Amino acid sequence: MKGDFKEMESLLAALGGVKKKLLLHSCCAPCSTHAVKFLRQFFDITVFYFNPNIYPDAEYIKRLNEQKKLCALWNVPVVEGDYEPSRFYAAVRGLEGEKEGGARCDVCCAFRLEETAKRAAGYDYFATTLTVSPLKNAAAINASGRALDEKYGVSYLVADLKKKDGYLDSVRTSKELGLYRQHYCGCAFSLPEEER
Repeated sequence: MKGDFKEMESLLAALGGVKKKLLLHSCCAPCSTHAVKFLRQFFDITVFYFNPNIYPDAEYIKRLNEQKKLCALWNVPVVEGDYEPSRFYAAVRGLEGEKEGGARCDVCCAFRLEETAKRAAGYDYFATTLTVSPLKNAAAINASGRALDEKYGVSYLVADLKKKDGYLDSVRTSKELGLYRQHYCGCAFSLPEEER
């Protein structure tokens, strides 16, 4: 949403060059490339890798290792959340048949964002890389973040990181760095039919 990007730009300008602490939820290393590159100008970032939606386990480990590789390369701390797929399945129960990008995805994004907000004590802001993807609903993600900001008392950084070629930058940068780029979002329901 255009308003979300403008809101983010206003907030970043208001920081006045003083770096604040940001806990950045990361969905994957490729999306992190643009988010970290852009946001590190304004924040001291810690990446929070919390993605219990990823299926199967081997895919989770592959994506986690790519995240660690990127963070080591760019000297950004990374914290791994608990990998408990049963929590994801409980959160999306009843939404298994929803199409990709629909209600199940909104619940999954909100679920991961809430875990980030819970872990953000001691940080000035929390945010997510999820808005880098053109397949994710930035308005819904930001609405969840705003609600969690009030619930947990840590400021949510409203963003739409796909804007101004953010997604294209993530594709280009991850290719330059030789990062693994997955072909599905992560959960079993987003896998192509023939791979389930």
